[in-house]
Amino acid sequence: MAKATGFICLLCLAQHKINCQELEPRAYAALPKDLNAIVFAYGFSKGNVLNDPSRPIKDLSITANNFAAGYLHTFGLAGKLARVQVTVPFMLLAGHAELNGRDTSASRTGFGDARIRLGINLTGIAAMGKREFAQYTQRTIVGVSLIMTVPTGLYLKEKLINIGSNRWAFKPEIGVSKRIKRVYVEAYGGVWFYTINHEYLGDNTLEQKPVFSFQVHASYYFKNKMMVSINTTWFNGGTTTIGGRPAGDLVDNWRVGATWALPIAKQQTIKLQFHIGAYTSSGYDYNVAVLGYQYLF
Repeated sequence: MAKATGFICLLCLAQHKINCQELEPRAYAALPKDLNAIVFAYGFSKGNVLNDPSRPIKDLSITANNFAAGYLHTFGLAGKLARVQVTVPFMLLAGHAELNGRDTSASRTGFGDARIRLGINLTGIAAMGKREFAQYTQRTIVGVSLIMTVPTGLYLKEKLINIGSNRWAFKPEIGVSKRIKRVYVEAYGGVWFYTINHEYLGDNTLEQKPVFSFQVHASYYFKNKMMVSINTTWFNGGTTTIGGRPAGDLVDNWRVGATWALPIAKQQTIKLQFHIGAYTSSGYDYNVAVLGYQYLF
């Protein structure tokens, strides 16, 4: 029997700007149509959370408290299972860094960029009602998604560190999920594309080339539907220019983590997730833990 345990991406809720570093299992999980879910999440992260190589910052250390709410809805589209997710983060940042040789500290509080994910499972599962879904057993699912971040977050154009990004981002992605008894093995590959930020440190233009990302997950379900998962992601690219001048890129970055999910009542689940930097060539280097609550109806 299938397990209706798809989750809204909690790591993405907590990390508003680190789009390429998603690390979420079961993104293409089998679900019945006409399912709704609400999620509340809290994430704590510390380290080089916001710094990419385009910024003249050294020894950046930020403590971030991240709160988020999200909504998921599944539906049928041309007989296929489709879903839409909307998430809105709120962040409290505090940290210090060396900026152009000068020690500095700052804090920011506000909403981050909203995220929308549209997805459809192309093969492996049709759009089924809850009764029909109860008899379904997953084998192999292939799906595609389009993920978007919307520039709704707090952005101060005269500041180097911001919560919002002041630009749109789009990621087409393909994912495969294979069930082997109680284990679900998954792999996703996609590319992030970014629009231009025309208000970087005033009226400068910041442009970024695409970032390639790849995730692999292995999840095990116990008889009580508790899940444990090992997760990893790799991303590369993102050459950045400011005013047409090269400013840095993200090269060979690799992160690993784990996920634990436990049903606590009918249609209710809590979820704990963390990930750390296994290898950072340049750019982000931080640790994060996220606690989430999900209610299905």
